[in-house]
Order: sequence, then C-alpha cells, then structure tokens
Amino acid sequence: MTGTFADLMATHPDAAQAIGAPSKGWLSFGGLRALAGDVRARLRSAGIGPQDRVAIVLPNGATMATAFVTVAASATTAPLNPAYREEEYAFYLEDLKAKAIILEAGYDGPALAPARRFGLTILWLHEDAQTAGLFRLEPDGAVVAARDGTPGPEDVALILHTSGTTSRPKIVPLMQSNIAASARHIATSLALTPQDRCLNVMPLFHIHGLLAAVCASLSAGASVFCAPGFNALAFFAQMREARPTWYTAVPTMHQAILSRAPRNAEVIGDVPLRFLRSSSASLPAQVMAQLAETFCAPVVEAYGMTEAAHQMCCNPLDRQKPGSVGVAAGPEVAIAHEVENSLIDGVGEVVISGPNVTPGYEANPEANAKNFFEAGGTRWFRTGDQGALDAEGFLSLTGRLKEIINRGGEKISPLEVDGVLMDHPAVAQCVAFALPHPKLGEEVAAAVVLREGCVATEQEICGFAADRMADFKVPRLVVILEEIPKGATGKMQRIGMAEKLGLVATT
Repeated sequence: MTGTFADLMATHPDAAQAIGAPSKGWLSFGGLRALAGDVRARLRSAGIGPQDRVAIVLPNGATMATAFVTVAASATTAPLNPAYREEEYAFYLEDLKAKAIILEAGYDGPALAPARRFGLTILWLHEDAQTAGLFRLEPDGAVVAARDGTPGPEDVALILHTSGTTSRPKIVPLMQSNIAASARHIATSLALTPQDRCLNVMPLFHIHGLLAAVCASLSAGASVFCAPGFNALAFFAQMREARPTWYTAVPTMHQAILSRAPRNAEVIGDVPLRFLRSSSASLPAQVMAQLAETFCAPVVEAYGMTEAAHQMCCNPLDRQKPGSVGVAAGPEVAIAHEVENSLIDGVGEVVISGPNVTPGYEANPEANAKNFFEAGGTRWFRTGDQGALDAEGFLSLTGRLKEIINRGGEKISPLEVDGVLMDHPAVAQCVAFALPHPKLGEEVAAAVVLREGCVATEQEICGFAADRMADFKVPRLVVILEEIPKGATGKMQRIGMAEKLGLVATT
C-alpha cells in the first residue's frame, strides 16, 4: 500500500460488485476503476490538476459515492450538503477556494449562482440510467487543459468543515494517506471481507458515510448499496433488495428503524445481519440492547470525528460494552489534562495520535495551537470530548467539554442524564442540555420524545429522575416534543438547544 486514495480499489477482482442502488445494475470494481480513469481524463481536460479543489453538490446515493471516490483519486474533493441555501454555498465555496464544482445536469439550484459568481468551472454530471454510480462529466463552456499528475500520500484528498455550532466552521484537510489509513482501520475493526455488503443510509457529505460505509468497504473488496438518503419507511424494502450483511447509522436512525421493526420481522429473519454499527453520537445502552435483540446480531458502537478521518475507537465484534465507545481502533487514544499539555490517568480530555489524523486546520494557527500539543515525543490532537479509559482500554465518554453543564460550580454530564431518562418506560428519545440561568449560570433541561401510545407528564419524568440521581443533576425543565431538532446528519445537537426551542432562563 502506498497510502493513497486510489489504493482503496486497486487490487480487487474486476468482476466483483462494488456499488449498488435501488432498481439499478451493480457497478463492478473493474467498472469503478474505468470510471476513475475517465473522470481523471475529464478533470485534466477541464483544467483541474491533482491539487485543485472540486466541490461536489449531488443528492445522496450511488452517484454521489462514485463521484467522491473517483474525483478523490485525482484531485481534492469538497462534498457539500445539497440542502444548503445560496448564502451557505457562497460562504463554503469561497472559504474552500474551490476551482470547480460538480452539479447534476439540468441543476438550477442555489449552488449555481455563487459558483458562477466566483468563476468556478462547472462540471455537469450526466448519470447513467442502467448502472449504479456510472456517470460522465461535461464542462460548461470553454476550458484549458491542466498538466496530468497523480496525487501523492501527502496531498489533500478530502476537505470538510467542522460543524461550527459555537464558532466559525474550521477547514479540515484530510490527506490521501489519512483516508487510506482510516479506511483500513475501519475495515480491520469490523473484519470486513469481499463477502460483506453495507447498506448505506448515511449522508455522503459527511465523514461517517464517506469513510465507514464507502471507503472501508471498497478497501476490503466489499460492496456498498447506496440508498437515496435515510427513510425509515423505506429501510426494510431497501434491506430486502440489497441483502446487506451490515449497516451503519446514527442513534436517531437506529431508533426510527426499531420503531418499524415489529412489522418487518419477516425481512429481518430473511436478511440476517452479521453486525450493526452506530457512530457520530452516543448510543443509549437501552437502544443498543433493543437493536441486538431485534436483529439477533452484535451492535458495535464506534467513536469518530472529522479530524480523525472518522474512526478513533470501536467496540470489538466479540465483546461490546454498553455505554462505552470501545477500544482504540486505529490511532493511539489517551487522556490529557484539560488545560495543561500532559497525559493523565482518570477523567480528562480524550486525545488521539495516528496516521488517520489531520495534519492541522487550514489557515488557522490559533486553532492548531489550541488543539495540538506534544507529549512523550508524540503529537496529540485534543478531541474536545471528556472521558476515561478503564483497565481493559475501553473508553467511556462523559460528554463534549463544551456541552458539560455547569450548575453553580457542579459539573454535570448530559450523557448521564440521558441514560437515566432513557430508562423511563415512556421515553423513546431524549437529549439533556444546558439552560441559561441568571444565578447558577446554567441549569439542567431535557427535551423528550415519548414512545408511541405512551403518556407521561414533565413532572412525572422529573420525579423519575429525582429517584435515581443526585438532586443537582435532575432536570429542572423537561420539554415533551413530537420530534427533537437535529442537525444535517441526523444528530441531536445539545449546544444551542435552548435557543432552538425558544426557552428562557428560569429563576
């Protein structure tokens, strides 16, 4: 392995299935390699060199997956959320310094005007009607060819932005070698083989779907069936057609799937899964147990983030610890002092080091100085998460440092509050968060979704919590909702939840 993106699909048999989609024929590994060659030729003829940046704005599905894979083998990719508004596209395209943008043929949406305004080369994507993921690119207008070349391990393959919930989004460049290493780490931790097939329901403008579903599968010679986004109503029909051995999702997706599982028992029995994977947010222990019982398969919780090219820890296939995100699965994982640049035992900030970790934020020396440090001859990255390693090396998270609730000096883990509320028989989903308070600084609040057909009052839920945890940790406010607000990738976001729900401080 030379550590580049192209290595992911270099050695597998031509005839093996690589990419699938509903109601289409499979694209083979041979077909994917041929497509990568065609994309490279068309990029170069359109003036796009190995270090140039190509934004991709496409709907979720097989063509988004193959566009990402083939462009990343020849240039730098920058997948963007197709649901953005024009102002958001203008920010990201300018911030990325993109040279070109890939859009569906006939697209007339909000990405087009800023792309033209900034003088980007527009590459129209024409999708094949029969074969999943097959397409051709055609430039809009006159172009000047670029010199050919192949990206090396240190060249940037993928650029993503951090979520930017509390500040301006930071640019995270991931090198060819970062992507290749992460794909191999994930494939190894999941023991993926060419006999495996992933049903991808994750968005492909986000690191979770791109790396865990697509890249890890391709690196192992396995196949990916790409759904056009997540739809709980369609999931089991897709499962019947795709016949996957596994899928990966965020907890809210798993919970939606569970809600429809009883009426789809026949499909679950007919398409046995080898395992299920959960990442990108904490999986409640109760949901893990229910998933394992429903699908008669292990539920593997993993821990990832953009700066690590996704995976950092993963529960072993043969042993899962509910409430833990597993053992180090690729990079080194340690605990650091939250202020001082030193490693410690006990509870502290989770730090990582390894070949999958970004070399640093782009054009942001302040963020790099804050988030990277040297200790013991190793360069560590601060994840912003608080946690602890047990004697067996399993990592348990207590929450994002920015999400820890400070109630008059008492520090409260919102994940601990979630865990107690999820034990209430009427609670289907919950997210604890900080509510501004004029005297204490912050107070504990929680948003809750009730199970279908169940009834519970806010007072009952607070009383349930009061019987099970110290008084200062008990939510002073419980808001019962039909649906909890989520981010673009389906995660419930604690930071800013009070503002999203229109709540004000209570005395």
